Amino acid sequence: MIKIQQEDFNVGQQYTRLANNPEAGAIVFFVGCVRDMNQDESVSGLFLEHYPDMTEKVIEQIVSQAQERWHLSDVNVVHRVGQLEVNEQIVFVGVSAAHRNDAFAGAEFIMDKLKTAAPFWKKENRQGKSYWLEQRQSDVQAANKWDV
Repeated sequence: MIKIQQEDFNVGQQYTRLANNPEAGAIVFFVGCVRDMNQDESVSGLFLEHYPDMTEKVIEQIVSQAQERWHLSDVNVVHRVGQLEVNEQIVFVGVSAAHRNDAFAGAEFIMDKLKTAAPFWKKENRQGKSYWLEQRQSDVQAANKWDV
């Protein structure tokens, strides 16, 4: 399941959806939240934009690549858009698999690729000003490690 939405998500419900599978011997999930600091400056919020048709297709491709590489029983990606405040949830990436190694690798791959390939644009509010964020080199390096 892939969802892009403005409203918050319930982590427990997302987990339950993944756990409701007799093949699931392992469930791994990641929840990303809005931080209160970036580049040594206080952050008051984050605005996320996306291009709906393109974003969903790219995430579907990322999930498909993960399913081709690892034996994943189920994948669940929820990504929020719009105005988010500090401590609000941004993204849920959850994976179930028969074995933990596949679940861990699949979840990490999906998250790393989401950070660099999915067309989301982020504008951060810091000290009364807004800044469009560029990709971090560390995110690019994390995503590139899977291309070996």
